[in-house]
Amino acid sequence: MAGAGAWCALWQRAAGPREQRVLELLSYGLVALGAGSALLLRFIPMPYGRYSSRRFGWLLPARPAWLLQELPALLVPLALAACVPAWRLPNAALLSCFVLHYVHRALIFPFLIRQGKPTPFFTFLLALLFCIYNGYLQGRSLSSYAEYPSDWLKHPCFIAGGMFEYVSGANFFGEILEWFGFSLACCTMESFAFALCTLFILGSRAKQHHQWYLEKFEDYPKNRKAVIPFVY
Repeated sequence: MAGAGAWCALWQRAAGPREQRVLELLSYGLVALGAGSALLLRFIPMPYGRYSSRRFGWLLPARPAWLLQELPALLVPLALAACVPAWRLPNAALLSCFVLHYVHRALIFPFLIRQGKPTPFFTFLLALLFCIYNGYLQGRSLSSYAEYPSDWLKHPCFIAGGMFEYVSGANFFGEILEWFGFSLACCTMESFAFALCTLFILGSRAKQHHQWYLEKFEDYPKNRKAVIPFVY
């Protein structure tokens, strides 16, 4: 209990305009990170999954690597949320959306991986650092700074539909939409930065998959796009 109290006291002392500015700058950094990654990934395939390679460090088993690299995006927001004395409903609901995503991504999805290829240590490390970075960004923004009117949650919009007829990376398209929807619901620079970073990185990954399908399967539809229907 003493440790928890010290943890919360630390974040209470950090709170204020200076930390808000730090969050804003980190949001810009996240966008720059995504854009830089998109540029780099035009020349170097993301080295995990089917593109796994020993050139990027020793290989780690897929399941534990995935679980450990994604776990900070779940634990960091929860640790920050534990220090909030009184939650407002919109903030609690929006942070719950983020947390539930990473409950699945960190605690469920790794156990659904079958015969997954090993993950290079460098890729694992980058993913781990990203999840710490973004876990702090989204968790701190929604737990301490974002302000919403009480009726913010009364008019949600839901997007549905099968997209694999139109794009190769419909799963990536779905996650991009998910985080842009999250950004629209939150209306914070932090959530918008995360959405843009997701677009840059997953868009590049989808393009990589799309090119692979075109090269491997002669009858693969030539008019199908990579990730955004009719556009890209």
